[in-house]
Amino acid sequence: MLWLAARLRNLCAWLDLAAFTVAMALLARLPLAWLAGWYPKLFQRWCRAFVRALGVELRLHQHYTGHLPERYILIANHPSAFEDIGIPALFPVTNLAKAEVRHWWIVGRIAAAAGTLFVQREDKTSRQAAQAALIDAVRAGHNVAIYPEGGCKGRLIWERFLYGAFSVSLETGVPIVPVFLHYEAQAEFAWGDDETLPQKILRIVRSPNRHAHYHVFEPLRPGDFADRDHYAAHAHACFLAWQRRFLE
Repeated sequence: MLWLAARLRNLCAWLDLAAFTVAMALLARLPLAWLAGWYPKLFQRWCRAFVRALGVELRLHQHYTGHLPERYILIANHPSAFEDIGIPALFPVTNLAKAEVRHWWIVGRIAAAAGTLFVQREDKTSRQAAQAALIDAVRAGHNVAIYPEGGCKGRLIWERFLYGAFSVSLETGVPIVPVFLHYEAQAEFAWGDDETLPQKILRIVRSPNRHAHYHVFEPLRPGDFADRDHYAAHAHACFLAWQRRFLE
């Protein structure tokens, strides 16, 4: 009976997500100016519905004192596609995503309507435009999420961090909130070479262990750093230390 109840609960979660996705896709066809005030909040609920349907237990670990700043730039490592829904499920942020996400079936339209900023990573002009858009978003009072590794680089932290998030922080004076994340079934969640989004979703659903841990640490203040090099190097060293603590 417990097995049947679990199956029915999972089926209900997928039906709920399907209906929610249809509604979100239809609403996404409205002019963006009409969506700005309320669609991002619906997007966060949609992300939570997606997490439930996948059966992932998303655990938040708060390693900071007091409260998070009212405005912040969130940075996180990026081993999996799951972060695209995991991060906004927990945090009210505007995502920076690779340009290809805009063209994902249905999901891309929803992400764009939610205010996601897109960047063509190999194109310098696109990167500069994305950084300018991030600065504008932060100055307008939005929290933004950036993956300083510059994409999904595997289970372990990449050899260096890109400067974008740190330049935006220095330019706006808004602190950075670092989030180290890891999955207990690392191999099932990690983005594989030539793996499609449906294949990744299927692997996550079939994973025998779907626990995800998001560790939030003390904010980094831009006033404590002389330049973006020092800022990025310090953040990278922190992530390497957390990797040793939680993964190695």
